[in-house]
Amino acid sequence: MTLFWRSLLLIALLIVTAVLGSFQIYRVYEREPRSRELAQQTVSTINLTRAALVNADPFLRRELLIDLNESEGLRLFPATASEKLEPLPDDPLLEKVAERVREALGEKTRFASERDGEEGFWVSFLIDEDEFWAMLPWERFEPAFGLQWLGWGAALLAIALAGAFLIASMIARPLAALTRASGRLGRGQAHEPLAEKGPRELRGVATAFNRMASDLERIERERAMVLAGISHDLRTPLSRLRLAMEMDAQASDREAMASDIDEIDAVIGQFLDFARGADEAKEENELNELLDELAGHYRRIHRQVSFRPGRVPPFRFARMAVRRAVANLIDNALRYAGEPVEVETAMQGDRVSIEVCDRGPGIPADEIERVKRPFTRLEHARSGAGGAGLGLAIVERIARSHRGGLELAPREGGGLVSRLTLLR
Repeated sequence: MTLFWRSLLLIALLIVTAVLGSFQIYRVYEREPRSRELAQQTVSTINLTRAALVNADPFLRRELLIDLNESEGLRLFPATASEKLEPLPDDPLLEKVAERVREALGEKTRFASERDGEEGFWVSFLIDEDEFWAMLPWERFEPAFGLQWLGWGAALLAIALAGAFLIASMIARPLAALTRASGRLGRGQAHEPLAEKGPRELRGVATAFNRMASDLERIERERAMVLAGISHDLRTPLSRLRLAMEMDAQASDREAMASDIDEIDAVIGQFLDFARGADEAKEENELNELLDELAGHYRRIHRQVSFRPGRVPPFRFARMAVRRAVANLIDNALRYAGEPVEVETAMQGDRVSIEVCDRGPGIPADEIERVKRPFTRLEHARSGAGGAGLGLAIVERIARSHRGGLELAPREGGGLVSRLTLLR
């Protein structure tokens, strides 16, 4: 779960809990005055009804009862021995109302929620020695929470949740920008400075990240300048040595010196490739066409390099950088495993896979990650004279710039599979 959704859910949960808690607190503190008011209304109704019945003309009592029923919703019945009563429900408000009414009307006052199948708030009272029941409608005891209250509550909750959404966005947006900037920096792309605004802590993080990215870019530029300068300074005397060798050296010495010069020149080429990094712009290209052309180059110099294309549609990649990466893998295979070398392409979901396969001795499993580091070469299995140990480091850097990776795995039947993956 992302930080945005986690923050939003936590804030929303806090708001909903606060609203429900406030509602419960309101109910608890509202119970006392409401029970007092309902008890007073009930006592007043019973006392007025009793007084009206006592003082009314016996011939007019029936009309009086009908009028009370129609105007006040009050029902009156004499108590009988055969009546069936249901006690009041277990409700704190009704318990308080019953307690207060009993205090006002006397200890003999009885209460019921249903009498002979008729529901309501039933209260008994005495006229001389005769007991009567008065029924008040339940509507008087229900809280006045209608659709209007429900609408206002939903509106307030929606406003609170919208506020939670904005707060979570303010927290998550700068961190998401920081994550994207970190990804670009890790892939070797140019740094786009983060906006240094917002709360003090987030401004501090953005400022520190921008400063770190600027320092890394400066260090990278200086490193590239140093490597390029060393390579340039070395190639000048090498050219003079080659010229002197061709003019003065004997044939037997010329061959050995030419081999040494070629080896030094290859090391310098690796330095230059590593110094260039992966700054080439990405454009839509045909990968199979590029690799077929590369395999043709090796066949022209009489090396057994075959290419088996898969169904890979055109996509955006840095053409020369990818060519250099695959060429490094093929050169490693030819140097340390010999011929033949097979190159294949395939689609793996949204990734393009380039496999360079050989039948050499392979690489020990515990050494695979180490050989990807710059200036690292194995002393056994695939080691040999020549190279600066930058070939695989260059390949992995190019793979990362395409949001892919480099995987070295044993090949079935013996050998090594060097798998370069690129995100389309």
